[in-house]
Amino acid sequence: MGKAPDSASMDRGSSALKSHLQPCEQMEIRQTRRGWLQEIMGCDAKTEFKYFIGGEQIGTSLEDTDCFCRMFCNAIHPFKMVVKELNTEAEMVSVDRPLACVAGSCKCCLYQEATFTSGGDEIGTIKEQCYYCVPRYTIFDPEAKPMYKVHSPTCCGGMCVNCCAEGNPCGKGCCKVSFRIYDPDLADTEGDAPYLGQIMKKPKSAMVEIFTDAETFIVDFPKDATPAQKGTLIGTSIFLNALYFEGDQD
Repeated sequence: MGKAPDSASMDRGSSALKSHLQPCEQMEIRQTRRGWLQEIMGCDAKTEFKYFIGGEQIGTSLEDTDCFCRMFCNAIHPFKMVVKELNTEAEMVSVDRPLACVAGSCKCCLYQEATFTSGGDEIGTIKEQCYYCVPRYTIFDPEAKPMYKVHSPTCCGGMCVNCCAEGNPCGKGCCKVSFRIYDPDLADTEGDAPYLGQIMKKPKSAMVEIFTDAETFIVDFPKDATPAQKGTLIGTSIFLNALYFEGDQD
């Protein structure tokens, strides 16, 4: 299991975050679709998400960044995004991603990272780790202690992403993109290593794929995760979308 949070970390987070995520085991995050004409003309609108628990929308968020960065530095552009409770606009989670070098086949410096806050408190950070072939990330708690490891399922001794890990490659299994959430103390997270939860990008229909880059993510939270820890995983989903599925990253 993941690191047990101390009492101070358990109490972090806004009232809106705690009320919605305390009993929550799974969340669906849907990106708002942009018009096909807007996409073709290269008008990269601000990223917007809607958040659902059990089919009921509970929140929304809109990226805060400038047009120049979105148009010319899409894969690495800095942004802030606040997930707000529906109707009340109370803050649930805020994501702050600074400018950093894009992910590649290997990485030994200039790591991607983001900071997550809620209710004025830092609830965690995610930082890219040194890797070869398959990008790897670690989520840290506010005391900079490792909370989770995150990366795609692997094969070939960790050298390749296992594209068939989520189902039949002849169906939609290979169209799913997953990032698994591991215990930070687990030394070997390759292959069929046990994982605590996952962030899954659902496959899209052919027409949606052609005319828009809107994505949908399913977040399965680790058992016994606190609202603050779940908040970091919501932020991680936003971070991963920006890193892998926005603009030229498609």
